[in-house]
Amino acid sequence: MSDNTIYSRRNLAIDMLRALTMFIMIFVNDFWKVHDVPHWLEHAAYGEDFMGLADIVFPCFLFAVGMSIPYAIERRYAKGFSAESTLGHILSRTFALLVMGAFITNSEFRLSPEAPYPIGVYWFLMAIGFIGVWNQYPRPVSGTQKSLFRLFKIIGVLVLLYLAFTFRNPKGGVFGAYWGILGAIGWTYLMCAMIYFFSRDRLKYLLPVWGVFILVCLLNTPLREEFGGEPVLALPERNFYYGMLSILHIGNGALPAFTMGGVILSIISARYAGKSDGWQLRNALAATAALMVLGVASHYFWIVAKIGATPPWVFYVIAISVALYNFLNYLVNHHITGWFNLIRPAGTATLTTYLIPYVFYGFADVTGIVLPDWFTHGFMGLVNCICFAFVVIGVTRVMEKLHVKLKI
Repeated sequence: MSDNTIYSRRNLAIDMLRALTMFIMIFVNDFWKVHDVPHWLEHAAYGEDFMGLADIVFPCFLFAVGMSIPYAIERRYAKGFSAESTLGHILSRTFALLVMGAFITNSEFRLSPEAPYPIGVYWFLMAIGFIGVWNQYPRPVSGTQKSLFRLFKIIGVLVLLYLAFTFRNPKGGVFGAYWGILGAIGWTYLMCAMIYFFSRDRLKYLLPVWGVFILVCLLNTPLREEFGGEPVLALPERNFYYGMLSILHIGNGALPAFTMGGVILSIISARYAGKSDGWQLRNALAATAALMVLGVASHYFWIVAKIGATPPWVFYVIAISVALYNFLNYLVNHHITGWFNLIRPAGTATLTTYLIPYVFYGFADVTGIVLPDWFTHGFMGLVNCICFAFVVIGVTRVMEKLHVKLKI
């Protein structure tokens, strides 16, 4: 049985990792409105043997999701929640991520001229719906307030239903089950949280599971062209193996490998939190070096690419995540945390932070506001994106104070 007490204290380094990742995600996701961005900051093109900063952000966030899983589940048990309640919590969080992902991803197709609202209004209503349904309302102090909060939830549901039924994309298509980034996080979270639910923090089970995800990635990812350009396990398209991977949303194993890697590091970090800085540093360097070696070795057979989720990409990003977390944990241990206040809301109100840019984009669409040309090129374009990331986090901070915070 797991020892809940080692997960009783909040791990500030995980909040920092999540906040940094979210800050950079907002920064790189805003590149669409600027020009002349240095290539090393962007996503690699399809088939390009390259990994830019933008290619690292999403998997690092999945790694942070994994690091949060042991703390979230063990705290529930420590508070007396039953296994059935915890299972329901996992399923409800997954459902929320899938729903949010569907609304956001459908909007990326934009709207048909026949739609009863422009895309900016869609984003406004989407934000209202999300906040209505999933806001972390304060504890009601009266029956009237409780009824009011319930009414807000009902309004949120009705707004989202209205958007789903009236949505039409430019080709006349209706609202579809397209999950996008939040959906990918949802399915991956479900897989890894369920595995942890049954295994708890027993590494003798979790390490082999991580190995299976890595093996699936090695077997299912197409090799370099000089090695034939086919996966090692090149089966006919319709077969039981690929069917099960599809049903379980495992894909080629890369995404759950990131999250399960985070789960494992979280457990190890909690168990050995009392060890000296030197011991932690040596082991962190050893793990990072081993992962980098695996990345270099696999790079001989596969290109490094986010598109395609290749094994070198997986090993390199996990190495970066391990190194970054241990660096942040070192800062926490030495009380070098004042800088974190600048971006703290991105680590504690992550979903709200992710939603806010759509409100800004909706405002720009409705009002027709366009940035001056000099603020969208080269260095000034990057300054623009950095300022936007800080503004988003600042708005999130204000919303938290007003008791507006998405919580699933």
